[in-house]
Amino acid sequence: MASVALIAIGLLFTGGAYAMFSTSTARAESDLSSQQTIDEGKKLFAANCATCHGLSAQGSGNGPSLIGVGAASVDFQVGTGRMPMQMNGPQAQKKPVQFTEEQTRALAAYVASLAPGPGLPDASLLDAQGDAAAGGELFRINCAMCHNVAGAGGALTEGKFAPALTGVTEAHIFEAMVTGPQNMPVFNDANITPEGKRDIITYLKYLENNPSPGGFALGSLGPVSEGLFLWIFGLGAVVAVTVWITAKSN
Repeated sequence: MASVALIAIGLLFTGGAYAMFSTSTARAESDLSSQQTIDEGKKLFAANCATCHGLSAQGSGNGPSLIGVGAASVDFQVGTGRMPMQMNGPQAQKKPVQFTEEQTRALAAYVASLAPGPGLPDASLLDAQGDAAAGGELFRINCAMCHNVAGAGGALTEGKFAPALTGVTEAHIFEAMVTGPQNMPVFNDANITPEGKRDIITYLKYLENNPSPGGFALGSLGPVSEGLFLWIFGLGAVVAVTVWITAKSN
């Protein structure tokens, strides 16, 4: 009887765990493909996005076509608050999110149903447990010229800029790489493999979670901020000491 009870308990826990896992997996897979979600996204799109992007997302003079951009682009733009845009400018600014996570998913489902495009990244690529050293090398080769070697961001032309990458979720970093928002190029799997993207995320999260070993990072902007610091405080200290010595000698 004890053996039977143990087997029954084991089967109960195993079955419950499998049911929970399969349900959550099925929900994650079906969220973007269910007609109900797509219909909800279509309603949200018509009420909030069609003014600029057209009723069928075909684009207009106020906004580009969204046909073929995929769910990843919608999740990034809406999930970071860049869309809907607050005002016209060189590029969309990050701001508080206007939609709930469920509404964002619905919008992504609708746009994804219009034409094939980059989908939402797999959770296994977002754990920030890859190779930070390899990610750092990839980041310096492909990203540092705009985002700075430490991900601190940088200025571009005509009022545009590469934003700082601190505080950005792993999913949004991945989605930015595969969709190329704003002035950013698209890094498809031929440019950087999914594992390489995972390594880049790992590198960025390592930088974010570990303090600068050299002391004050000064914004991690490199020799410009360091030289400015020395010019103001170093040279200022020399001038102050010179004035003090001169005053004492008189």
